[in-house]
Amino acid sequence: MKLFEAKPAFFALLLGHILAMEVLAWLTIYLLGPGWVPSTLAALVLATSQAQCWCLQHDLGHTSVFRKSQWNHLAQQFVMGQLKGFSAHWWNFRHFQHHAKPNIFHKDPDVTVAPVFLLGESSVEYGRKKRRYLPYNHQHLYFFLIGPPLLTLVNFEVENLAYMLVCMRWMDLLWAASFYSRFFLCYIPFYGVPGALLLFVAVRVLESHWFVWITQMNHIPKEIGHEKHRDWASSQLAATCNVEPSLFIDWFSGHLNFQIEHHLFPTMPRHNYRRVAPLVKALCAKHGLNYEVKPFLTALVDIVGSLKKSGDIWLEAYLHQ
Repeated sequence: MKLFEAKPAFFALLLGHILAMEVLAWLTIYLLGPGWVPSTLAALVLATSQAQCWCLQHDLGHTSVFRKSQWNHLAQQFVMGQLKGFSAHWWNFRHFQHHAKPNIFHKDPDVTVAPVFLLGESSVEYGRKKRRYLPYNHQHLYFFLIGPPLLTLVNFEVENLAYMLVCMRWMDLLWAASFYSRFFLCYIPFYGVPGALLLFVAVRVLESHWFVWITQMNHIPKEIGHEKHRDWASSQLAATCNVEPSLFIDWFSGHLNFQIEHHLFPTMPRHNYRRVAPLVKALCAKHGLNYEVKPFLTALVDIVGSLKKSGDIWLEAYLHQ
């Protein structure tokens, strides 16, 4: 069915609209001045561009754009390094572990987040062992303070820099430096150093919200725990769910609303997920596997609900063990 063949025009448009937003944000400040309204508009446009960069570099990291792996990796270094200021090798190091063992403690870095947050089975373990580093029964509330706002700005920035230095990824460091040089050369003339830093922080915080919600809506509400030694396909389905598609949701989430299809076929170009989805759903029905699809808002609310559920389980185990 040629479902693994990418459409060059699709990905060219993705890159084009990212670059267009970068130019639009600068033109907004250049033409309208660095007031609060133009600055807010520019920050929103830049955050949208940065969020879409996450999605495009994700496609390239999975080698789903070009036929040759080397071309994908070179393009990913440009998007991740020059357009975002991060290391492509760092992302791949994290992300490939996630795909190999989704939602498995100490194997998937996306869910190995204790002691800041307790997910799934870790809530029972911490409760039984009387561990209380934070008020986990309120983690669904402090999630809004330290989860979406700070993941990209703090955790990713520190982890990314540490990875490049420890692993001596000097080329990645140069790519990242090119991003920061371009950003501050573009905006220091309008804002000065403090204002440009404030704009940078605002963009990172906004894109971090976007990144957290679209990446976790498919995983956090699912089963999270230690290795169950399932077959590969079943382990992927147990850790993922889909979100109902629409043209906007497909774009907004970078097609990660088709998380089941993405995890079963990680090198498939994302524009083909809609075509393969009915086949995957039929295969799941044939073998009695759960193929879960949620409305978008339900998926977002379920993130908070699963955090509250884990926190309540921790508290019950903590008080009654």
